[in-house]
Amino acid sequence: MLRTLLFFVTLSLSSGAWALVPPDYQEPPSDFSAEIEAGLQINTGNTDSSSFNGRTKLVYDTKQFRQEGVFKGYYAADSEKTTSEKYDAQVQSSYKLYSGYIFARGEFTSDRFGSYTRIATVSTGYGFDAVSTDRTKLSLEIGPGYRYNLPQESDTEPFPDPDREIILRTAAKFEQKIHEYTSFNADFTSELGQVTNTFTLDMGYKNTLFQDWAFKIGVNIKYTDVVPEGSKKTDTISTFNLLYTFQ
Repeated sequence: MLRTLLFFVTLSLSSGAWALVPPDYQEPPSDFSAEIEAGLQINTGNTDSSSFNGRTKLVYDTKQFRQEGVFKGYYAADSEKTTSEKYDAQVQSSYKLYSGYIFARGEFTSDRFGSYTRIATVSTGYGFDAVSTDRTKLSLEIGPGYRYNLPQESDTEPFPDPDREIILRTAAKFEQKIHEYTSFNADFTSELGQVTNTFTLDMGYKNTLFQDWAFKIGVNIKYTDVVPEGSKKTDTISTFNLLYTFQ
């Protein structure tokens, strides 16, 4: 009798829990999301070298506002010295309108071995979604801004003067969901100024491995039409990273 009573009590409790938490229950969508990715390469033997790159993207998206921050770091060294060291920070705040959004944006770069070792850009403007479907998204932005560039030191100019100028910034942000587990994105940005024009293409291909983990291939190409003497106009960074997404 006691065993029968315990059986029915256990069954009723289980049924109650099942009713409260159905099997197809999902957490409500969150306004906050984040991506963290990193890649590490170490070579030993005939060549001793190591490289690391990391990227963090934070997004807080509500009905009226969208706050976004992207932080990147790149480092490489061989057995004798550091060969690459670069850090990027990009923050943007957008206020949504009926037919688009207005934004304020800041970008800061520290590049130890770049043609410009310090770059700071602030801009504002208007953006809108030219295409917005479940699989394809394309947003366009345009607005004025201000840029500060500190050139790399050279033998002819050991203490170079920074360039300060008003710019016109335009951007196109494209995202394509190829299928459930694969997506492609490409961001193109141009900054036109009186002294220097820059064009940047940032592309990424992401393939989900399992749950929130994905493998990502990225390519960043930046072209600067006016650079200090002895510097190259085009910088290219290729990355192969493991990415984790949470929200």
